Amino acid sequence: MTAEPLARGTTDSTRYREITDLRGRVYRVGESDRQILGLPRWTMVALPWAAMLAISVFEYAFGAADDTLSRAHHWSSTNTFWVLSVWIFFQAGVSFPAGKLREKGILSSRAAMVTGSFCSLIGFVSLSHAPNVGAALLGFGVLGGLGSGLIYSTCVNMVGKWYPERRGGKTGLVNGAFAYGAVPFIFLFSYGFNTSNYRTVLDLVGFYVLAVTLVSGLFFKDPPKNWWPEQVDPLNRAGDAKSSAALAKNPPASRQYTPGEALRTGVVPLMWFCMLCCAGVSIFGISFQVPFAKEMGFGPLVAASSMGVMSVINGTGRGVVGWLSDRLGRRTTLTYVCLVLAVAQFGVLWAGEIRNEPLFLGFAFLSGFGGGAFYPLFATLVPDYFGENNNASNYGMVYSAKLVSGLFGGGLGAVVIDAWGFVGAYTTAGVVSLVAAGLSLLLRQPGGPTKGGLFRRTADATT
Repeated sequence: MTAEPLARGTTDSTRYREITDLRGRVYRVGESDRQILGLPRWTMVALPWAAMLAISVFEYAFGAADDTLSRAHHWSSTNTFWVLSVWIFFQAGVSFPAGKLREKGILSSRAAMVTGSFCSLIGFVSLSHAPNVGAALLGFGVLGGLGSGLIYSTCVNMVGKWYPERRGGKTGLVNGAFAYGAVPFIFLFSYGFNTSNYRTVLDLVGFYVLAVTLVSGLFFKDPPKNWWPEQVDPLNRAGDAKSSAALAKNPPASRQYTPGEALRTGVVPLMWFCMLCCAGVSIFGISFQVPFAKEMGFGPLVAASSMGVMSVINGTGRGVVGWLSDRLGRRTTLTYVCLVLAVAQFGVLWAGEIRNEPLFLGFAFLSGFGGGAFYPLFATLVPDYFGENNNASNYGMVYSAKLVSGLFGGGLGAVVIDAWGFVGAYTTAGVVSLVAAGLSLLLRQPGGPTKGGLFRRTADATT
């Protein structure tokens, strides 16, 4: 690219150009990550990864703590179920409104992280000192859910904004920390958590979450709208080999869609329902795998280990699948993941029925893989289809499926178990996963590549 004159009011360090492809999409090029951020852009992977690692304890370790919480607070199992369900509702529900506030410039990514950090602390302190279940629902469920949801949505969207040309593997890495970060706490809550120390443990966990998320969030910063890394030419695939291969399988969105425009394409409702199915099955596994293991006569070590295996693979699988999606294509990879999730449900049931511990752990491995891998795929499909500028809102619409799936996977799962037993519940989960696989085959990028080719230059706009 040739040098361009500086725009009025800019300095040499903030020079950029806006170029347009055949479909009319604008790319802002010429600014390095260090010029904008003051740091290399890989820090916008490392810091979100650390924050997601910290908040993973909310969801993935709760099941290991619920027995002690029930005894300590004299709650029923239904009480603890609703505390987690309310948390899931607000954790997923805050994504869309927070995204709108961020895109309007009312709420910066840094402010979202700081707010989320302190709300998360309140969540754990409320869980340890709640005088009744209502206080726990408000503190942990509502405020803890809002706090962790703010952190989750900000971290996931941050990575895609800074890596628009190759977001799959990096989004998967960050998203995966939300699962495997809970592993130490699963074993802590299974073996070192009791009615004599639960307040101290939960308070310390709360301050751990605060410290990690607060420090990470203070460095957060979004790139400018339409920004594209200076080393990758968005109109020429013959540049960077890795980026070119990823863009060939996952071409950029035809333009920057607003939430209303994205909704009217019909693709968002399809994504929403597909994610509803996947997330419902995933939450079902998280909620009932340990009780199922105990019901089948497996000891507490196998039960806890199966959940630990699920969390580790749930997290690491997200990174692997994100990397694969850069090479195979997001939609194709999503279909494979849904099929794996289906096989895992039938496999866990079969291994439990025949009382085979190695097989049970093996299918728990598959269940963990499939039960987490779809999250980064949807997180990357949305900007691939609708662009990065409104991704916080657009992904918030799709991610809101988790609002319903929390009840679908937990509450409805409990109803099905009561009516049909674990056989009926796991069979239903397997069938729902197959439905999700079928739905994924229907996903298509709105406004596909033009006949003359996507990456041809039409006009340059110097700014």
